[in-house]
Amino acid sequence: MANTLIAPAIPDILLDLQVSAGSAGLIVAAATLPGVVVAPVIGLLADRYGRREVLVPCLVVFGLFGGLASFSPSFSTLLACRLVQGVGSAGLINLAVVIIADHWDGPDRARVIGQNSAVLTISLAVLPPLGGALTDFAGWRATFVPYWIGLVAAAGAGVALRRSPRREVRIAEQVREALGYLGSATVLVAMGSGVVLFVLIFGLILTALPLYLAGEFGLGATSRGLVLGLPALTATAGALALGRLTARFGSRRLVLTGSAVLAVAFTVIAQAPVLTVVVAGTLLYGFGEGAAIPSLQSIVAGAAPSSSRGSVVAMWVGGVRAGQTAGPLLAGAVVGGPGAPVAFLLGAGLAAALLAFQIGSGHPGAVEENGQVIAPTAQGRSGSAA
Repeated sequence: MANTLIAPAIPDILLDLQVSAGSAGLIVAAATLPGVVVAPVIGLLADRYGRREVLVPCLVVFGLFGGLASFSPSFSTLLACRLVQGVGSAGLINLAVVIIADHWDGPDRARVIGQNSAVLTISLAVLPPLGGALTDFAGWRATFVPYWIGLVAAAGAGVALRRSPRREVRIAEQVREALGYLGSATVLVAMGSGVVLFVLIFGLILTALPLYLAGEFGLGATSRGLVLGLPALTATAGALALGRLTARFGSRRLVLTGSAVLAVAFTVIAQAPVLTVVVAGTLLYGFGEGAAIPSLQSIVAGAAPSSSRGSVVAMWVGGVRAGQTAGPLLAGAVVGGPGAPVAFLLGAGLAAALLAFQIGSGHPGAVEENGQVIAPTAQGRSGSAA
C-alpha cells in the first residue's frame, strides 16, 4: 500500500500542491528512505525481542501517519507524514518473510514465500485502480484514507502472533553473528540484485509510468490505475508457481530469468507506439518481478538460522529501501529532462547489466544443504562455501 495505492494520484498531487513533475520521485522516496537505516535496526530488534513485539508497533505507525497524510496542507507536510510512515513500513515486508522462514525450509519455504508474494501482487492489482478511482471521485486526498487499515492489521497481528522469548545475548555478539552470514557472496549478490531491481520497479513502474501514461497517452487517474495494476496478474501467476518452479529449476535460475524478462519488458514499453504495446510490456514486466523478487527473498531468508534471520533479511530490505529511494529520484530527474521513454531504455540497459553481473559472479545461489544453513565460516564469508 505504501506507494502503489497513491501512484495514480501523483500527477494530481503535483498539480494541486503546485510542484513540478521532477518532485514526483520525492513522494515515493519519502516513504522508502527511512527504511535504509531503520530496517536493519528493526531486524536486530526482532531477533532480540521477538517478531510480534516489533511488528505491531510498525503497523501502528504505518497506518496512523499514512492516514494523517490526507490532511496535509502543503507538499512539505505531506513529505513529513510519508517519512514517518516509512519508519513503520520499514519492518513490514521483511518481518513477514522472517515469520515464514521461521516455520518452513527449502522448497516449502519458497512455496509459502511465493504465496505471500502472490497476496502482495494481488493487492497490487487492486490498489492502483482503487487509488485512481478515489482520486477521480473524491480527489487525491482520498487515496490516503485506506492507510488507516494499518491500525486494524496491528490489532490482528497482536492477537494472532505468539509472544516471543527474549534473546539474552549482548548486542555486539548479535551483530557479529549476523555479519558473518551477511558476508557470504550469495547474500551480497542477492542484496545488490535487490537494490537494482527495486531501483527499476520504483523508478520506472511507480514513478515514470504514471507520468508516461498521462503525458503520452492522455490517461486519467482511473485508467492509469488500471494499467499500473496489470503487472500484478502475471506477477501473481509466477509467485503462486514459485514452489514448483524452485523445485524444478532452483532459485538462482528464477532470479536470472526475472532480470532477463525485465530488460525485454522495459525495452518494449520504451518503444511502444500505442497503448496496447505498453500494456503488453507491463504484463511481461509482472512475470519478471514475480519470478525474481520472491526468489531473492527465499535465498536471503535461508542464509541464516532463526537467531540471525531477522537481521540478515532486514539488511537485505535496508538495501532494497535504498533502491526504492534512489529509483524514484533518478526516474523523476530523467522524466523531467529527456522524458519517460529514455528512462525506460536506461532501465532496460540496467537490467541487462544486472543479468550479466549475476551470470558472471555465479550468484545468488542457495546457501542451504539438505535444509540446513551453512555456518558462517571464513571460507563461507569469502563466498567459496556459498
